[in-house]
Amino acid sequence: MGHSVSDDFENRGEQWTYQMENGQTKYKVGFPPKRNLFSEFHERFHETFFADDPLRPYKDKPLSRKLLLCLQFFFPILDWGRHYDFKKFKGDLIAGLTIASLCIPQDIGYAKLANLDPQYGLYSSFVPPLIYAIMGSSKDVAIGPVAVVSLLLGTLLQEEIDPTQNKEEYRRLAFTATFFAGITQAALGFLRLGFLIDFLSHAAIVGFMGGAAITIALQQLKGFLGIKKFTKQSDIISVIKSVWDSAEHGWNWQTILIAASFLALLLAARYLGKKSSKLFWVPAIAPLMSVIISTFFVYITHADKQGVQIVNKIKKGVNPASANQIYFTGSYALKGLRIGVVAGMIGLTEAIAIGRTFAGMKDYQIDGNKEMLALGTMNIIGSMTSCYVATGSFSRSAVNYMAGCKTTVSNMIMSIVVLLTLLLITPLFKYTPNAILSSIIISAVIGLIDYKTAFLIWKVDKFDFIACMGAFFGVVFGSVEIGLLIAVLISLAKILIQVTRPRTALLGNLPGTNVYRNIEQYPEATKIEGVLVVRVDSTIYFTNSNYVKERILRWMRDEEEKLEAKSEPKFNFLIIEMSPVTDIDTTGIHAFEELLRTLKRRGIQLILANPGPVVVIEKLCLADFTEHIGHENIFLTVGEAVKACLVKSRIHEEP
Repeated sequence: MGHSVSDDFENRGEQWTYQMENGQTKYKVGFPPKRNLFSEFHERFHETFFADDPLRPYKDKPLSRKLLLCLQFFFPILDWGRHYDFKKFKGDLIAGLTIASLCIPQDIGYAKLANLDPQYGLYSSFVPPLIYAIMGSSKDVAIGPVAVVSLLLGTLLQEEIDPTQNKEEYRRLAFTATFFAGITQAALGFLRLGFLIDFLSHAAIVGFMGGAAITIALQQLKGFLGIKKFTKQSDIISVIKSVWDSAEHGWNWQTILIAASFLALLLAARYLGKKSSKLFWVPAIAPLMSVIISTFFVYITHADKQGVQIVNKIKKGVNPASANQIYFTGSYALKGLRIGVVAGMIGLTEAIAIGRTFAGMKDYQIDGNKEMLALGTMNIIGSMTSCYVATGSFSRSAVNYMAGCKTTVSNMIMSIVVLLTLLLITPLFKYTPNAILSSIIISAVIGLIDYKTAFLIWKVDKFDFIACMGAFFGVVFGSVEIGLLIAVLISLAKILIQVTRPRTALLGNLPGTNVYRNIEQYPEATKIEGVLVVRVDSTIYFTNSNYVKERILRWMRDEEEKLEAKSEPKFNFLIIEMSPVTDIDTTGIHAFEELLRTLKRRGIQLILANPGPVVVIEKLCLADFTEHIGHENIFLTVGEAVKACLVKSRIHEEP
């Protein structure tokens, strides 16, 4: 006797069984209990938005405890602050002072990237880090302006308002964009929509960051060479043309000498820091020391009289209120919304990536939704206190990590140092040459060019490399927003291709085993006479169901032609291995029904092996496909399906 299969499917959600030749009962395919529409929707909704079960800590707790847990969720400092001690403070103090020495010169330079006065960069490293220290869940992320977001804001804002002729309106639009960036980030966290930022693939981000680094470095040629008239375009062709046109009369040799000398010093310090982890403080304090030395040099030599451009006055004092300067209505409000959404998403992507990186290195978890709420809140408050978009900085976070930070108190220390700088020493920056700021920015953004990862992407996935290079060249030869658009489009295109054109594979038996594997991956795997085994490596939806059906038929046609050429008998059974199929919709089931009718006309029996996930077998049953194909033609494994086919073949061959 071959396999005898019982046709009893019980509504309680139990299993079909079949009897083996020795009479032993063995399970075949299990069915779940039937669920109503509300249950299905609730499960899907919960897994999409509440997969981490955020309400679990609140279960069976008194009201006072629930209130405390709620406050700790929004303000993690209330949790870890109870265990804070002097030992942790020493680590945070050293880290905070170290990143403050790095952030002050960077903030002045990044503000210029955003076409804002230098003090606004310092403002953005005073208020936002304080808010993040209270609300953030990452111990290592250092908050402040960053090069990419500063360039993005400067590029998008100057397309709407000229920053030199309409300085006040430009600044108001910057605050408006910052406000809406914060609203975007906080809304994503509150609505638990953080998964949206994952639509930017890692490869696209690598290319985008590399292209932005090249663009930022090219923009610094204005300060590096002492050029007064410079293009407002950011693409490489416009910048090179502008530099070439100014070569005859626009370059200043004193400026070039200062910039080149200190760039060499900064790169040497960076090299030392990478060479030995104990020397992490060298590249951290090098920018501030460069500013001090170059400022003193310009002051004593009166180089500013020889054409060396200087920062001039930086406004002294703490952040003035700016809530009344934000556009809430009118065309500028819509423009600020558009720019803010883009800047907010880029800032969010960078901060989350940095936070996850260092959390993994220290073996702790960060809550993505908490991070979004923290970043959004700090930018909303920042927009009302004369700050522009702040986020996590990779260079500062790396220094923060290497300096031994323990908690977000290091951000507070940095913020206090910036406050003291604003109150006491901003006049000392008057003679700081723009050239040194250009050198600091160039040395900082070099780290954004991750050519090693780009090469790895090329080796692993060529389509990912196309996404990487598309984003890179889009930024370099177009603009930051074009590069970002290309990155998003290529990432979406990759998803569409993978969804609409899933992989399928022809399986063969590994000799001496009951295992079936892809014959391309395992050339020693042998095909079974009279049986064709195909695996579908994807969910089957309306977007790909027709392709899956046609691809299976093409496998059949190709194999039939090979058998005919060898004068071998055709196969009578088609087994579809469905373990990788995690879901199927009505269109996919309809495609299977069409495939079943096609096979019946050819005298070929369709067999399913391991329709594993609960939802797949449940839908096949509800659509009555299991009745059409026959319960006896659904098996737990490919091996059992093949044995059943061989038994049936022998029965048919018997006289």
